[in-house]
Amino acid sequence: MPKVEINLPEHLEMRITRLIDRGEFVNREEAFEALISAGIRAYESGGGRVQEQEVGLEGEGMMDHDDEYVF
Repeated sequence: MPKVEINLPEHLEMRITRLIDRGEFVNREEAFEALISAGIRAYESGGGRVQEQEVGLEGEGMMDHDDEYVF
C-alpha cells in the first residue's frame, strides 16, 4: 500500500484522535483510510466539492477556516 504524508491542522488531528480513543477506529491508519474513503464517496456522489454542512461538520471549528481542503 502506498504511503502518504500530510500535514493537518491541530483541530482535525484532535478530532481523529478522539474518534480513535472512543473506539470508532482501531488505529490511525484505519481512521485515515475510512475517513478519506468516505470523503471521496461524498465528493463523487455530490458532483464536486462537498459543503461542510452536508457532512455534519458545522459548529466544529471548520467554518471560515483558511485550509485548502475541507472534509
